[in-house]
Amino acid sequence: QVQLVESGGGLVQAGGSLRLSCAASRISFSIYAMGWYRQAPGKQRELVADIISGGSTNLADSVKGRFTISRDNAKNTVYLQMNSLKPEDTAVYYCTARYHGYVYWGQGTQVTVSS
Repeated sequence: QVQLVESGGGLVQAGGSLRLSCAASRISFSIYAMGWYRQAPGKQRELVADIISGGSTNLADSVKGRFTISRDNAKNTVYLQMNSLKPEDTAVYYCTARYHGYVYWGQGTQVTVSS
């Protein structure tokens, strides 16, 4: 069974940085598009960033210039580097793996940004 395990969440002050990691197992990682979604209390889940197998990335407008997504296929891991964090970035962040209609989700990691 596919496993996606996120780590790196926590509490940080506004303007600070965090790096989220998502380690994948039991998938051919390099062929999967990997992504990060987030869900804040009372809001719908939204796409933050994704990266396809070839390395091209896509970022939500709200995080462009502050967040970077990257992947290490040798480590089966995708990262989300978050800089200049804002209180509105507070949410549970979920890792996803997507390939030809198959989508897998991690359990989520909490990011809280204090003002």
